[in-house]
Amino acid sequence: MPTGRRQIKLCDCNRSSTLDADALASAIGADKPLRIHHELCRREIAVVEAALADGDVLVGCTQEAALFAQLAADSPSRIDFLNLRENAGWSVEAPAATPKIAALLAAALLPHADPVPGVTLAAGNALLIIGEAGAALGWAERLQTRFEAAVLMTGATPDAELPTERRYPVWSGSDVRIVGHLGAFDVAWTQDNPVDLDLCVRCNACIRACPEGAIGWDYQVDTSRCRSHRSCVAACGTVGAIDFARRDTTRESRFDLVLDLSSAPLIRRVELPQGYTAPGRDPLEQALAAQALAELVGEFEKPRYVAFDTRLCAHGRSRKHGCSNCVEACAAEAISSAGDTVRVDPYLCQGCGSCSTVCPSGALASQYPRVEELGMRVRTVLRAYRDAGGEAPCLLFHSAGAGRALIDRLARRGKGLPARVIPLETWSADSVGLELLLGSIALGACQVAVLAAGTHDPGVLRVPAVQGAAILAGLGYAGEHFRVVEADDWPELEAALWDWAPARDVSRPAAFHLPGRKRDALELAIRHLLGVAPQPVAEIPLAAGAPFGSVSVSDACTLCMSCVGACPSGALSAASDAMRLGFIEKSCVQCGLCAASCPENAVTLMPRLRLDESARRTVPLKEAEIFHCIRCAQPMGAKPLIDAMFTRLASHAMFAGEAERQRLHMCGDCRVVDLMHSENGLKAWNMTE
Repeated sequence: MPTGRRQIKLCDCNRSSTLDADALASAIGADKPLRIHHELCRREIAVVEAALADGDVLVGCTQEAALFAQLAADSPSRIDFLNLRENAGWSVEAPAATPKIAALLAAALLPHADPVPGVTLAAGNALLIIGEAGAALGWAERLQTRFEAAVLMTGATPDAELPTERRYPVWSGSDVRIVGHLGAFDVAWTQDNPVDLDLCVRCNACIRACPEGAIGWDYQVDTSRCRSHRSCVAACGTVGAIDFARRDTTRESRFDLVLDLSSAPLIRRVELPQGYTAPGRDPLEQALAAQALAELVGEFEKPRYVAFDTRLCAHGRSRKHGCSNCVEACAAEAISSAGDTVRVDPYLCQGCGSCSTVCPSGALASQYPRVEELGMRVRTVLRAYRDAGGEAPCLLFHSAGAGRALIDRLARRGKGLPARVIPLETWSADSVGLELLLGSIALGACQVAVLAAGTHDPGVLRVPAVQGAAILAGLGYAGEHFRVVEADDWPELEAALWDWAPARDVSRPAAFHLPGRKRDALELAIRHLLGVAPQPVAEIPLAAGAPFGSVSVSDACTLCMSCVGACPSGALSAASDAMRLGFIEKSCVQCGLCAASCPENAVTLMPRLRLDESARRTVPLKEAEIFHCIRCAQPMGAKPLIDAMFTRLASHAMFAGEAERQRLHMCGDCRVVDLMHSENGLKAWNMTE
């Protein structure tokens, strides 16, 4: 059945799912009923082949995606897949799941998203194997024909022996440091072994000469047994490979891939960079790691997962520290401080999206997928669900990997998903921030769950869920609207979803498209939620760390305007017609740069959400009279600032006299004139020939 430019092929998987063809055709606007197949991937596979000859195809099952993709390989048509079986058909509430199936179909029929800009990774086969001599040399022997292998021995192994032929480089050392990414790992280490294995000719003269037997067949010196006879040095002779007083001990080189056989990984982070594996000492894991590295040789393109707008970054100003949420949240350590802003390494980024979730200003935005694309899917599924007669819709955001697998297990082994729970897959659930949570409720969702399976830190997801719950509760929306589901297996997921009572939803769903900018999306969502709120209020208190709030200034403020220069969002401003500090609350992201920049410590943050029109207007925080020069009456600045300067300098030796102190109240020009008139020496205008 053609719908738009794609033909929909549905299958009830040997009648194990419940699919209402007539109702679904009506829900998606098909001009005639859909056909429900029973064995589409087996006896009816010719139907898909014929459809591909006529145009693009959408198959409502993912089990045989590989088979169908193979059929489409020689066809100019495109084939897409939608999992209706595990997401809806395999559920104890399957007969009531037609509205959800209609919603999933509607989302699947949306135009394909624009491609995300990519970054290219190129990796040769230069492999560094790090570990104790026995294991590292053993794997080098196995992998030398597949890779340009090199070995860095970080410890001795009894009876380990260097090969008699120099087929690959071998070094030894400690204090190993690794930085970089696939195709560009810079490795540095300290050579603390007296034997330089690059110079060593492996003649074994040192082994025979050592009276203590302190040198092994891996040419490592056991310093605990060595008694400093230096017989080995004499035996080495003019080769000069042994030096117990070596000063230049730093070694470094670059590699495409790293196989780290250390008991504890040398790179200690949650998300390891591609091209680096640390399987530990388990032989099977080591073999699997070596196999995985072989698949990374070549040129690859990965998405640039995050877009960064440096103009919105609130990391710092003038060397004052502000927000570091993204640096602390990044599991791949792809984000680092770069002075007043941050630096995002797209080669290390794995696309978890935590940075976009914790960024208060929207300077970092996940674009795989983009927020506006996810918002369009949310809007589409909720509208289709309502139009098909569904009630109390609950959205379930989940990752494409661990989240999808857990939902599949629930469908196969448990009760499946409730009929009102609509799963929405995204690359990483960590990227579901406050704008998506509140935006989904504004668009008509009753509740939003985020499945944390596969996430690095569920705490990143809990923060916006708590903030969103506080906002909805403050507006009178009863019930639990947000839930972060930390489930490791399907029974926990089942319990979290089936026992969740619906919360109060909006009386009128919003019709807007969720914009890509975080603050714009939040403003649209919150304004709609306020407009239909059960209990509209002017202000909602929030906990510290919230991205909304006000600032106050104490009497210590001298109106020096340091805070204005530090504010990254333009929330603070200096008036042009008076000495007045202005503030626009809706622009404040509570980064704290104003407080950090204030020399008088006069600024205090006040987290809250102001909902009336005053939040959109510039309101005065402090105003002072203008101080005028006591000599020419020219304006000099805010009187509190001049008074503070006078107080601080009055006790200085340069201003011990009354005349000198009076000059502090003069403008720059008058200060010079007064100084010249007060001098007792010969004036230029009194000089004669």
